[in-house]
Amino acid sequence: MTISRRGFVQTAGAALAVASAGVLARNQGPNSWQPPAREPIRTVENEWIPLKDGARLAMRLWLPVSADQHPVPVVLEYLPYRKRDSMRRRDQAWGELFAPYGFAVARVDIRGTGESDGVLLGEYLQQEQADALEVIAWLARQSWCNGSVGMRGISWSGFNSLQVAAAQPPALKAIISQCASDNRYTDDSHYVGGALTYDDLEWAAEFKIDLVTPPDPELVGRRWRQMWMQRLHATPPVATEWLRHQRYDDYWKQGSIATDYARISCPVYVVDGQIDCYRDFVLRLLANLTVPRKGLIGSWGHRFPHHADPGPGLEWVEEEVRWWTQWLKGIDTGIMQGPMFRAYMETRTASEVWPKDVPGQWVAEATWPSSRIRPTTYYLNSGSLSPKPGPPGALHIESHETLGLGKREWYINEMGVDLPPDQSADDARALVFDSEILTEDIEILGKPNVMVRLSSDQPVAKLAARLNEVYADGKSWNVSYGVLNLTHRLGHENPARLIPNKDYDIEVPCYYTAHRFKKGSRIRLALTESLWPMLWPSPRKVALKITVGRSRLILPVRPSAADDGTPFLPIIRDAVEARDVADPKILSTRITQTGPDSSGVLTIRKEVPEPETHLTDIGTTLSGGSVWTRSIREGDPNSSQWAVEWTREIKRADWNVRTRSTVELTSDADHFRIKESITAWDEEKEVFRKEWDTPVKRDLL
Repeated sequence: MTISRRGFVQTAGAALAVASAGVLARNQGPNSWQPPAREPIRTVENEWIPLKDGARLAMRLWLPVSADQHPVPVVLEYLPYRKRDSMRRRDQAWGELFAPYGFAVARVDIRGTGESDGVLLGEYLQQEQADALEVIAWLARQSWCNGSVGMRGISWSGFNSLQVAAAQPPALKAIISQCASDNRYTDDSHYVGGALTYDDLEWAAEFKIDLVTPPDPELVGRRWRQMWMQRLHATPPVATEWLRHQRYDDYWKQGSIATDYARISCPVYVVDGQIDCYRDFVLRLLANLTVPRKGLIGSWGHRFPHHADPGPGLEWVEEEVRWWTQWLKGIDTGIMQGPMFRAYMETRTASEVWPKDVPGQWVAEATWPSSRIRPTTYYLNSGSLSPKPGPPGALHIESHETLGLGKREWYINEMGVDLPPDQSADDARALVFDSEILTEDIEILGKPNVMVRLSSDQPVAKLAARLNEVYADGKSWNVSYGVLNLTHRLGHENPARLIPNKDYDIEVPCYYTAHRFKKGSRIRLALTESLWPMLWPSPRKVALKITVGRSRLILPVRPSAADDGTPFLPIIRDAVEARDVADPKILSTRITQTGPDSSGVLTIRKEVPEPETHLTDIGTTLSGGSVWTRSIREGDPNSSQWAVEWTREIKRADWNVRTRSTVELTSDADHFRIKESITAWDEEKEVFRKEWDTPVKRDLL
């Protein structure tokens, strides 16, 4: 099934819905709340929501058959990812699983996508948020609705749930935001620590496919082609636009609720997974919101808890029924009586065990930040990581253009190929600090921080820090990492050049982790200037000088608690191992690494074909996929080349359309050159082509 990487969830939902049907009847909340009996539901394939400007948005709806006599709350998911086909099976599974407990489920395609009118010109625009306010008001007025609306979603719909909540529409009573972010610059697929990621290109090519795929003629009639041409002609060069905003400016602040957390006044549940690239938002929202709130971070990646990959997963419907009953029906379910934050404490990394479940246990913190967690300092001494500072001295790091192959992707989706392998090869070329062999287990929960005194011989440079656990056999497994463009050392709004050879005190925050370093292992911190192919290289080769005895690693060490490991939801075990070892998508995804060749060029090619998906109920077949290509020559940072191509085809007996999107990036020391294209075919005849070729000045990047 062709599903956007940012809206991706596993599609084994129909079977899961059947398996989960009796879950709620088996479980009781802290105050002995019992859910209602499941009841029959009906599905509305498409209904139009009229907007004030005359446009219509397309909605698919699931609701109890009794709702016409006994109105129910509605939970909205608001996406650009095509309810009609691309997300059909996922949406159907959730509607059939959740709606029988006395809720309506509304899936609305945002303006310019799916069958909705208009054009979409970018991410998280004010128009999208304004439309959402009208949608919520319209839903609340329907005769089958009790006037209470919730918003839920993962990735894009997790983002806009927060954004719409910040606008405080009266009928919106609560939200659940999963795998999302409160800051579009620091925690999305464009820039990481002020450095450009490959995901910026990959997502741009994929996103343009979402912008230009036509509506289904069976729903919109003969005007489908006119709507398609309107979308194609309106499509902007989104990768070029993102590249023009290389710092945290007003472009990124629009839609970033971190600019004012107080705007959110409804209850919030934030959820993510240990290996998802968005996970830090959970901690920030728990710490900065003042409304009733809960947080959860499991073992998985960019997935819902009931589709956890890697596992173990959770029978998540129980938690959502309790949450929405509390806030949309006004019935005390006891959902707020538990801890504010639950996390899965891994004892081995997903990379070591996938597709098996990650070993570990659930832990709980009554509040976040937790006063129980103690910052513990390890000093970067000459060749070691120690609780006590050693004598001052200097060690050096040089940029290596091909260093970072073990941490290839920022966004981990195809677990079998994207999870970072043994880090030993990258560690051998890094500046490494190892602890003594641990004499007892050490558990950390939160964000490690790296505090480094350094100087650079260049005005533009990066520092990447990888936190690993090293076993007795010498294998090194990544626990967390952090990146900072050093020109962003004082913040991302106003970068400043480094003065060559001047010492600076730098803080590199690492991503959230919940991990147990085990007795007999070592803790390792590996520092590098480069992290290619995930990050674009600095403009020139760089030499960094690190001051040892003063630089340090700070770990959030957590003692065990009495309620650690206490089950709070039924656990889904071994689902990924049973499913993914035979998944044709996993088997067909291929990464080929060649070189260095005679000229020193190394190339990585990743092919991600999407096997054909047949939607028999609407007679439609989906296919497509992507090809990612990255190359670089060791010793020449400006030899880096990134490219990606995405295709999508939708066909049935009387309809066959195909689109292709490409993005390519090169640079010299002063400018990027970015090329984009979009091409469309109708019944194998090319009907549209547009290309862009644009230089963009490097802004201390």
